Amino acid sequence: MTAVEDRPGDVIQDSPSGGAAGRELGRARRRKEDGRLITGRTKWTDNIVLPGMLHLAMVRSPYAHARITSIDTSAAQGAPNVVAVLTGRDLDDEQGGLPNAWPVTPDQKAPRHPALAVDEVTFAGEAVAVVAARTAAAARDAAELVDVEYEELPVVLDLEEAVTDGAPLAHPSLGTNVSAHWVFDSAEAGTGDDVEQAIARAREDGIVIERRFRQQRLIPAFMEPRSTVVDPTGEQLTMWSATQIPHILRVMLAMVTGIPESKIRVIAPDVGGGFGGKLQVTPEEVTTLLVARRLRKPCKLTETRTESMMVAHHGRDQVQRLTLAATKDGRVTGLKVDLLADMGAYLGLVTSGVPILGAFMFNAIYKFPAYRFECTNVFTNKAWTDAYRGAGRPEATFAIERMMDELAAELGEDPLAVRERNWIRHEEFPFTTVAGLEYDSGNYEAATSRAVELFDYEGLRREQAERRERHDPVQLGIGVSTFTEMCGLAPSRVLGSLSYGAGGWEAASIRMLPTGKVEVVTGSSAHGQGHETAWSQIVAERLGVPFEDVEVLHGDTQVAHKGMDTYGSRSLAVGGIAVVQAADKVVEKARTVAAHLLEADPADIEFTDGRLSVAGTDKGMTLQEIALAVFAAHNMPDGVEPSIDADAVYDPDNFSFPHGTHLCATEVDTETGAVRIRRYVCVDDVGEVVNPLIVEGQVHGGLAQGIAQALYEEAIHDDQGTLTTATFVDYLLPSAVDLPHFVTDRTTTPSSTNPLGVKGVGEAGTIASTPAVVNAVLDAVRHLGVEDIQMPMTPQRVWRAIQEAVPVAQEESR
Repeated sequence: MTAVEDRPGDVIQDSPSGGAAGRELGRARRRKEDGRLITGRTKWTDNIVLPGMLHLAMVRSPYAHARITSIDTSAAQGAPNVVAVLTGRDLDDEQGGLPNAWPVTPDQKAPRHPALAVDEVTFAGEAVAVVAARTAAAARDAAELVDVEYEELPVVLDLEEAVTDGAPLAHPSLGTNVSAHWVFDSAEAGTGDDVEQAIARAREDGIVIERRFRQQRLIPAFMEPRSTVVDPTGEQLTMWSATQIPHILRVMLAMVTGIPESKIRVIAPDVGGGFGGKLQVTPEEVTTLLVARRLRKPCKLTETRTESMMVAHHGRDQVQRLTLAATKDGRVTGLKVDLLADMGAYLGLVTSGVPILGAFMFNAIYKFPAYRFECTNVFTNKAWTDAYRGAGRPEATFAIERMMDELAAELGEDPLAVRERNWIRHEEFPFTTVAGLEYDSGNYEAATSRAVELFDYEGLRREQAERRERHDPVQLGIGVSTFTEMCGLAPSRVLGSLSYGAGGWEAASIRMLPTGKVEVVTGSSAHGQGHETAWSQIVAERLGVPFEDVEVLHGDTQVAHKGMDTYGSRSLAVGGIAVVQAADKVVEKARTVAAHLLEADPADIEFTDGRLSVAGTDKGMTLQEIALAVFAAHNMPDGVEPSIDADAVYDPDNFSFPHGTHLCATEVDTETGAVRIRRYVCVDDVGEVVNPLIVEGQVHGGLAQGIAQALYEEAIHDDQGTLTTATFVDYLLPSAVDLPHFVTDRTTTPSSTNPLGVKGVGEAGTIASTPAVVNAVLDAVRHLGVEDIQMPMTPQRVWRAIQEAVPVAQEESR
């Protein structure tokens, strides 16, 4: 059962040609994009073939930390079909350093990040040379012939060890493994009380919960490996890349290489998934550009799956220490967070800022009077981390939802009751949190009530009690996650206050063609989200034109010359609103022309369902008729240019704050440690919905990734720093048969900060589901003495936790 099936208004509809304009927002249309995607009638970056194109292959270090003592390329240079072999030193004068756009503190330490290492490698898989050949096979074969001599250096891999005295240094030249230390304190910021005082009071006459949680390292594992093609033969240098950020990439390539931005064109064709993993300026992109420019030939570099797993940036990887203070009746009074965040070997585009995003979400939906967050960013000899679906907010939600369950266990109360006692009530919105954010709208009671109803919460609690009473070897656990998140990563002024190197606005243009068709140009760059469909629905409704008459153009910096791209659940809440504003400008321009042609006052022109009419009469013109009249320009008002096209740039005043309640029931076999999700219910509030079918897809995909973190996924390195989970044989991803049937629904409290009332949905499922599953597993075995199991909760880890806890629990019960 899903929202699409539950709601009468959510019937899935195809897109017949020649359809009339009508109500579009809230209509469950099949995606325009899917026809070409599922039939293979699309073009991925790796499909691109250009005349005379060369293929590149990287030579990568097998060591996590080593000094490069020599590189002999002679054998590779002499191999069949090889055109060139270049090392980091060959390109050093022009490769610069890859950018970090988020220096979170003024004294942040960051090593230079070359596309090709020159003197030293700092993680296994770092590229040291590149081969250009006439075929991909020849390039790969020749890469094996490059002879690199290394002098191994000490490695530091463990996050907690890295900050101890005497630990090996990931970058000896820095003199430390600490990149930055960032602090938010509610007392100092004036947003709340002193947390140390709150904890001290709770130690005397209340409850103090202290826990350590481990967020394991994850790999984005997008379906399409990264690929880059560069054509240097025209007036402009053109790059095709499987990227989420063509506009940002263009700017950064110009800054890194010194090539004028006007001479660079970046195209993101259809992109096979990203999840934040393609929110990056990569060594491969820069290397391909430099080699193509040097050889004056088109070049292509497509990574293998193992390369993708090894060197495309990773996600999460934190050690979280939390202290929660509460009164004896379970009302929270303070929260203290001490975070160690693994940067890996380098700072990528937003690496350093990812854990800082979480700083504003640890307080979640709860009314903490006092709060302190400290984060230490740490270098290790592993691939660098960066944005991965949710980027800082899943980590924060996991920690606080685990802590709320721990508080409930300490009180001996139902975890839902403890949450309800502490959350922001619907009548209290807008609400300024202890972290300084203003939540504009929400109704946590409504979402929770609906989830409890769909879940059969009381019935499952009764079954749980019965299983415990009869000592059933398969125990039932119930997990709760009530969450919110900050979406629409924007307001530029807020990003600026956090030292982020760019704005958060988005751009859109609408072009009214003489034939009455509409072109929408958007700076948002889709990689699976369904922008072409959703933007068409927005414009069709706003302009009163048929859905089929709207064409959405994106992902090419020469077509959409201005944009901030796609990440952080910002596309609809920022990019979609830019489209709305552009559409409204089209109507206002058309109103002026219509008034002139209809010999009426502009104030008397009414716009309804694509028609501009004189109020109180039957005189009117369609928007399409006005577009044709403007094209001819035979009878324009004085001083009015012959165009009703419009541009808009939208920079929101606030984030948007979707929320929801996720409930999970797991069956845990106490004899084997096996976990089975028996039931999963989520009720999300994502504001107003443009297309319910797309929302469902986003929720389902997010749930799969969040559940995968709880039960399956982990990037593991050996003690030398080699990634041992570099294939899908070793890095465990769930398939459809491993996941339960999801029961989903929605409640709606429109956002008050944008005209559509939308909030964002791309990351909600991932953020909420991980703690729901973990809490469910622990709830199944807590009565056996188990208090924590590190993710992923594999059968071995679950079984071992039970074996270690049961004797202790038995001894304590005597």
